[in-house]
Amino acid sequence: MKINILRVVLIAMLITLFAFIFGFSNQNAEQSSSLSRQITENVTKNIESIQKLEPSKKEKVLEKIEHVIRKLAHFSLYTLVGILAMSLMSTYKIKQTKRIGISLSIGVLYAISDEIHQSFVPGRGPMVSDVFIDTFGVIFGISIVIGAIKIYKKVKIT
Repeated sequence: MKINILRVVLIAMLITLFAFIFGFSNQNAEQSSSLSRQITENVTKNIESIQKLEPSKKEKVLEKIEHVIRKLAHFSLYTLVGILAMSLMSTYKIKQTKRIGISLSIGVLYAISDEIHQSFVPGRGPMVSDVFIDTFGVIFGISIVIGAIKIYKKVKIT
């Protein structure tokens, strides 16, 4: 019974995360850029070397940082997808390779569908590079769960 509750919780968390990602992807270009810019400005507001730059140089630096922040957001969100999917798959008595394959498939298929979704949002478009970043995030998340399970088993044995 406890395992079923855990599965329901993990599925609910995964669906919630998918809805969260969908919400970000559903923002038009202006809304998305505005949010990214706000985050970039918050991250850099206390970095004196950036704040002292002349406006045109500062803008170029902020644009580069904003790009990195956007890609890190992709990677981080899909790392969570990998963690949740692999945690869910780890509740089933199936081979590890199958757990990994299913978890990876869930993450990659959602990443692809998310990029397709963006093609219908004003000012946005699909980017294959984002699918690759998302995929690496999923793989990283899966790896975290595999590592955590190995550590747990070693601690449990001793």
